[in-house]
Amino acid sequence: MSQTQKGNAVIGQSGGPTVVINQSLVGVIQEARKVGHIGRLLGSRFGVRGIVSEDFQELNDVPVELLERIAQTPAAALGSTRDKPDAAYCEKIFASFAKNNVRYFFYIGGNDSADTARIVSELAKKSGYDLAVFHIPKTIDNDLLVHDHTPGYGSAARYVASAVLGDNFDNRSLPGVKIDIIMGRNAGFLTAAAALARRNEADGPHLIYVPESPLTEDKLLADVEAVYAKHGRCLICASEGIMAPDGKTWTEKLSSGLEADSHGNQQLSGTGTLGDSLAELIKTKLGAKMNKKLRVRADTLGYPQRSFPGFASPVDAAEARLVGRTAVQLSATGARGGSIAMRRTSSSPYAIETFLTPLESVARLTKHMPAEFLDGGNNVTPAFIRYARPLIGDLPVVGSFDELKAT
Repeated sequence: MSQTQKGNAVIGQSGGPTVVINQSLVGVIQEARKVGHIGRLLGSRFGVRGIVSEDFQELNDVPVELLERIAQTPAAALGSTRDKPDAAYCEKIFASFAKNNVRYFFYIGGNDSADTARIVSELAKKSGYDLAVFHIPKTIDNDLLVHDHTPGYGSAARYVASAVLGDNFDNRSLPGVKIDIIMGRNAGFLTAAAALARRNEADGPHLIYVPESPLTEDKLLADVEAVYAKHGRCLICASEGIMAPDGKTWTEKLSSGLEADSHGNQQLSGTGTLGDSLAELIKTKLGAKMNKKLRVRADTLGYPQRSFPGFASPVDAAEARLVGRTAVQLSATGARGGSIAMRRTSSSPYAIETFLTPLESVARLTKHMPAEFLDGGNNVTPAFIRYARPLIGDLPVVGSFDELKAT
């Protein structure tokens, strides 16, 4: 297929939605209207499932005003899926593509979605079906290899930092132990963003636990005891995927029969088991040791982390639209596909550039927080703060009478 040959295109959304996933969708739609090689642009309802059922939304003539409102709307405007296609599934996809003269496939999602794109691309080649497949990155977990960061992360991180900022003042008003459980199955980037809420050394979160640093019961209790002795309170942020030294998540140890999707991911979100169990552990064991009735509370921040409207990071929204536009631009050059990645070209001032990386460099793989971002198994380093701060935008303005003591 030459770079000037026309064909229709399908775009789909997959995996857990974000606040800015529709920015990428709109970026594709807007750019597709400018190029000459894409005829009909079809939105697949509920990801690859909509392709096999030919459940398409025509996107060529959607009014610009509506597109701009959709871009600011959280979650997947086309619907999402966690289906993982096998060879038989892909044969149905190719049949639908052939019937609709589809030669370009744009798929917005995380590492599981990149794997789906890889499977479709490889089987298309084996089947002799001429298809260019582009993965457009999206994940609040920020766990895609090769990518400096991913669209969706900055906005979720901004939400987490703001929620913890407020929780810190709540915890100051009624001192005790507070636990916030934050999304992050295998990587702790989102939980680590809670550190951006701190304005001074006394501010929470006082303890941050991520999957990259295995946590024992003894360490947790010792850490909380030390912080409580120093501040008379303790605010804890923990990833839903925090690990025990044996490699199993605390949630796995505490709950049996966890649901799993077609990609093998166990359900860790949407349950308060971890927070409630940590609270009970601290209340009973540490309370007994201190001979004190501790005030302990727990919250699971849950799905609002990825779906809270009107709170997107401006940088995140702009970059999410950029990667969508870039995918279409690259398809016009004759590129056969890949994942649209970002690399940081400058930290001060912050700047990025996009590039194309092979699907297999991203698919199913997980980027973990590097060692230089981790501090003592219960905190993050200044290097992480420098990395994350440009991605989230401004946090809410707050004040305290403690500021009078510093003047």
